[in-house]
Amino acid sequence: MKTIRWALALFVVLWVLTGVTQIRTEEKAIVRRFGEVVAYWEPGLHVGLPWGIDRIDRIPTKVVRQLRIGYAADQADLAMPIGQLLTADQNLLNVQVAIDYSIDETPQGLTDYLTQRESVDGLIIRAVESSLAEWFSAHRVDDVLLTGNVAIPRWLMSQLPSHLEPFRLGVQVQQASVSYLAPPDAVKSAFDEVNRAQTNIRTLENKAKQEADQRLRIAQAEANRQTQTAEANADEKRRLAMAEAIAFTLRLEQYRRLKQDNPDVLTGIWWDEMGKLLVGMKSRGRIDLLDEKLGADGLDITQFLPPSKGK
Repeated sequence: MKTIRWALALFVVLWVLTGVTQIRTEEKAIVRRFGEVVAYWEPGLHVGLPWGIDRIDRIPTKVVRQLRIGYAADQADLAMPIGQLLTADQNLLNVQVAIDYSIDETPQGLTDYLTQRESVDGLIIRAVESSLAEWFSAHRVDDVLLTGNVAIPRWLMSQLPSHLEPFRLGVQVQQASVSYLAPPDAVKSAFDEVNRAQTNIRTLENKAKQEADQRLRIAQAEANRQTQTAEANADEKRRLAMAEAIAFTLRLEQYRRLKQDNPDVLTGIWWDEMGKLLVGMKSRGRIDLLDEKLGADGLDITQFLPPSKGK
């Protein structure tokens, strides 16, 4: 009888100890008492009611989960592989994306995740597939192959929150990325050839643009140089003209003052300048003095032709 009492007492102690729970640092916990949520526990040591009364659901909130959605290599032989989407110009492309998501750590987020955790991955996959089909149907194949690796993740991050919100999954999408994007294997060689041709075209276009930009910069530099030179010459001529005008004005005022005292001063100046002019012309052989032509009968400038030979 005593053994039974000791066994019963030990059982009660062990049962009470089931109410002591250690929550790890990467976890949070929801406490349900007879099915009703009564508490949310942070990491640490907690004491609740024993097993059978309280139920502790541990949720690893620090773990980032990843889903790979779309095309996979082992589907290549299927007639219509998963992740093969139709573009706006009626071309098929294979795509696979990776979605990273974590659990919302708020009390409401934890409760929603606990309720929907069996459906979370499937609903995210459906939302991603719907968003991808919408984006592909609005873009041509060339645009998809050229910009898809950057544009698709951006599109998914803008669309998934609104698509998932009505389901109240209690998760947050952290990141989207493109794991694979290529045409089907049957036409991949043709697409690669087109891509090489387009790459060559873009290379030539970029080279032509660089050359045009270089020539434009040289022309602009030359135009600026000529403009600066013309402005400098014009400014110099303007200053010289102003200096000459000022000098002429000063001389004119001086001549006017001198004329008041000597009415013949301008005549003397004129003859002085004419003398300088005539001396200059004589030195260049433009004129000659006729003093040696003066005779008793006045100025004799008669000239005779030399006799022709043979007469």
